[in-house]
Amino acid sequence: MASVYLATIWGDARTALGDNCEMDRIALEGMVFSGRHGVRPVEREHAQEFKVDVKLDYDLLPAGRSDQVEDTIDYRLVYAIAKDVIEGESVELIETLAHRIAERVLDLKRVGAVSVRIAKRPESMRPIDAASVKISRTRR
Repeated sequence: MASVYLATIWGDARTALGDNCEMDRIALEGMVFSGRHGVRPVEREHAQEFKVDVKLDYDLLPAGRSDQVEDTIDYRLVYAIAKDVIEGESVELIETLAHRIAERVLDLKRVGAVSVRIAKRPESMRPIDAASVKISRTRR
């Protein structure tokens, strides 16, 4: 009864029911894969470590209520996309890798937006900690 009262005061019954107007977020952080990417040929000859973070906007209300994996994104699927891209075809730019991951994640049902961060630590740029990019894309 209190939630109906609060909804009346605030004028939003959805808030009282546990819903909100902002999209929820799933984050997979600190994934590490080996790949052969870079502008310099030596970067593509020898595998190097790439760290990947993927955050996606997704309505988690159904999963929160049902406790069923079918109502959310299976994290293993997002992990598999990142792994496939990083360990796959060699490219020059980490921007390209981030774009490819973002495109494939946005192809998943009900994903509203995604951000992808990729970092690497190329030998040629030491002593920096990492060279990284972060991109954000939304469903059109």
